[in-house]
Amino acid sequence: MPVTKKIRMGMIGGGEGAFIGAVHRHAAALDGHYELVCGAFSRDEDNNRRTAQSLGLNEQRTYSSWESMLTQEASLPADSRMEVVVIVTPNHLHVPVSKSALKQGFHVFCEKPAAVSLSEVNELADVLAGSGCLYGLAHTYLGYPMIWQARHMVASGAIGEVRKVFVEYPQGWLSAPEEQHNKQASWRTDPAQAGGSGCMGDIGTHAFGLAEFVLDDLIVKLNVDLRTVVPGRQLDDDGAAFLQTDKGASGVLIASQVCAGEENALKIRVFGDKGGLEWHQMEPNSLIYRPVGQPYQVLRAGLGQPGLCDAAIGRCRIPGGHPEGYLEAMANLYTDFAKAIRNGDTHTAAGVPGIHEGRRGMAFIDTMLAGADSDTKWHTVPTTTQP
Repeated sequence: MPVTKKIRMGMIGGGEGAFIGAVHRHAAALDGHYELVCGAFSRDEDNNRRTAQSLGLNEQRTYSSWESMLTQEASLPADSRMEVVVIVTPNHLHVPVSKSALKQGFHVFCEKPAAVSLSEVNELADVLAGSGCLYGLAHTYLGYPMIWQARHMVASGAIGEVRKVFVEYPQGWLSAPEEQHNKQASWRTDPAQAGGSGCMGDIGTHAFGLAEFVLDDLIVKLNVDLRTVVPGRQLDDDGAAFLQTDKGASGVLIASQVCAGEENALKIRVFGDKGGLEWHQMEPNSLIYRPVGQPYQVLRAGLGQPGLCDAAIGRCRIPGGHPEGYLEAMANLYTDFAKAIRNGDTHTAAGVPGIHEGRRGMAFIDTMLAGADSDTKWHTVPTTTQP
């Protein structure tokens, strides 16, 4: 059997003190498909150097800016330059870095949201369509095995015709003005770096994307309530919307970062005319199934567990009872992305959120912002298409 070489990966952002950069590095390393070969981790020279040293990177492959990293890596021989760049910067840099990387022939795996506006992500989609590269978006929760099981059960008719969906993501970490002393809170509440939305851009997009994925349906209308609760904060930190889907279901989406005491309580409940499903991110290995006229069941993630579809089993690594969580979910996205790179695929990697999900997320944010500034009851989510 031929030896499969690791995919050479570079990272922009994610320096010392940044939460999500370390998460990406752990997840990418989990299944052994990637090797970190270069990085531009921080605009702070000392932070950038310390981060690179802690990761064992060659000083020559540690860059002071993302621009110099892309340019210099592109000039290296094809068998040594990075192949995929991971972007874990604040939101305002996602599209500029992604576009430049794609134009220079690098695959892109980017944190969400894809952009700071729908028009900006549409520009990115045009660049991607003209490239031979892949683009992936880190909607981590779509990597969980039981989310794929839920999607399968909806599609197979296990709960019948979908009537109702409730999806919510309450957090409590911004209940106080953390931006005054917390770097992560500071950029997430700064319009210049986060874009036009705070809470909805940061976690509302996760709830929106999760609902569309599980239902395999588009949310087409929103009735919006968007708020800024903490005095002096520049962006929204709380909100909700009634929703309607293209296939006729209705429901409620809630996202809030001011629910004091909450952690990361993303959850979804879906109800059809034959039963319902319920999943909680903080108990990710369980999917509750409530068929009409029968006792409810709890399906469990894990190799060898009964009742699971192939897509769910394929995203498990160990037998049931040995918990897999957030890192493993992101690792599933990285592994599917690696398969697509090795297959020579372009634009979209099977099993990985991509430019379509990026457009949908920005359409959601734009609609929430439009609804907040209007007395109109219902707002149509802009139609987006996949290139």
